[in-house]
Amino acid sequence: MTKAKKTRKFAVAKKVISPKDGRVKSNIVKAKKKMEEAKEAEEPRQIAQASTSLFFSYNASLGPPYTVLVDTNFINFSIKNKLDVVRSMMDCLLAKCTPAITDCVMGELEKLGTKYRLALSLAKDPRFIRIPCSCKGCYADDCIVNQVTSWKCFIVATCDKELRRRVRKIPGVPCMYISGRKYTVERMPEAFGAPR
Repeated sequence: MTKAKKTRKFAVAKKVISPKDGRVKSNIVKAKKKMEEAKEAEEPRQIAQASTSLFFSYNASLGPPYTVLVDTNFINFSIKNKLDVVRSMMDCLLAKCTPAITDCVMGELEKLGTKYRLALSLAKDPRFIRIPCSCKGCYADDCIVNQVTSWKCFIVATCDKELRRRVRKIPGVPCMYISGRKYTVERMPEAFGAPR
């Protein structure tokens, strides 16, 4: 076979529809999805109304005695760092503090088993306020975010970076965490333990 015949056969076999052709069904479906996304982008977004207690980013509804919503890992890290929860909160905020715990967080502590029984006994301390929540069997972080979004009178105490990131998006809600074997609070300028 000559060289010309080989190249001619190669060119004949190459005549197929390109995958980027408009006649291919997957491209038509992708084009429809892009059109729908463009329509959704054009619709006006719903922006949540700001609380009346906020003065810029300062929350006027927060004041002593502070109510601190406590997360599971905050209690565990407090025990690991040998910190008394109530006393360390008072040292950080220089005011009376009442730690609060939701039903979902208590359920999460109970599910953790015998390894965390000290944290569970600390959470059942009479100094802790038990906050009933309407969500049944909900993830504890979601429950805390829902409580803080509806009532902006809490300080959230957690060592979970993801939960802290979610709380930072809510305006006027301070976040307490453990740093250097002591409690630190962010977004609360008058607190002693606020980072400088």
